[in-house]
Amino acid sequence: MNVFIIGIGLIGGSIAKDIRNTYGNAVLFGIDNNEEHIKEAIASKIIDKQASYNDLKNAEIVVISVPVDVSLQLIPEVLDLIPDTCLVFDVGSTKQQVCEVIKEHPKRRNFLAAHPIAGTEFSGPSAAIENLYKGKTNIICEVEKTAFKLQEKALEIFAELGMRIRYMDPVSHDKHIAYVSHLSHISSFMLGKTVIEKEKNERDIFDMAGSGFASTVRLAKSSPAMWTPIFKQNKNNVVETLNEYIQNLNHFKTLLENDDYSAIYAEMENTNHIKQILNGIQEIKLH
Repeated sequence: MNVFIIGIGLIGGSIAKDIRNTYGNAVLFGIDNNEEHIKEAIASKIIDKQASYNDLKNAEIVVISVPVDVSLQLIPEVLDLIPDTCLVFDVGSTKQQVCEVIKEHPKRRNFLAAHPIAGTEFSGPSAAIENLYKGKTNIICEVEKTAFKLQEKALEIFAELGMRIRYMDPVSHDKHIAYVSHLSHISSFMLGKTVIEKEKNERDIFDMAGSGFASTVRLAKSSPAMWTPIFKQNKNNVVETLNEYIQNLNHFKTLLENDDYSAIYAEMENTNHIKQILNGIQEIKLH
């Protein structure tokens, strides 16, 4: 089984690791603009060989794991090069634009729009880890537009990697993911920015930072090269979520200014309900 990974970072590299562990007959080829990534991936045995786009004529599976702005141009080009029996899927965090770009492509049936909701704040081949996707949700959009046999092939791989599958249309995907992922990253980046700016005057501030700060600001270590295009593609949804978030922050600020601590208590107590929601989701994943 010839598997091509285009973009050998955290996501693509982790998929490669799990495919190697699961499929003994898999030969893993890597394509990446960064030659150091290729060398590192071969040395770490994430991939077997470096490949070029001309080699895609021999591909059985192609995983596209590149920034979402690059994927808009790259996916149609990859579809032009693959054989008719090849499965191509992406792992990008936005889906509406990519589904729109390839909707009229002659090989649209070879493509599956996927978004495994998994990752860390790190990037590059060294960040790739085994079992990253075990128990994680994988959103699939417009599954009906993918050839049935290729759907089966993709679902088998996702199941072997331990993913839970959800089906969603691209518009709904981008709207929902703006709340649960994109807003979280913006909040983390801006919290980090606020503290860095304050730290210029108060050198001891990081000495006082505990685990709460570390966990909240963790996402601020994520790659700007990856996240700027995501925010650009999902701009309208992200702006909508930011407006709601800012409104809630301003409301909390007003309560503080008015010394309305009973209302503050009630706000936090009501929000504690999120624990039950998240615990319920975790129980579903475990079963």
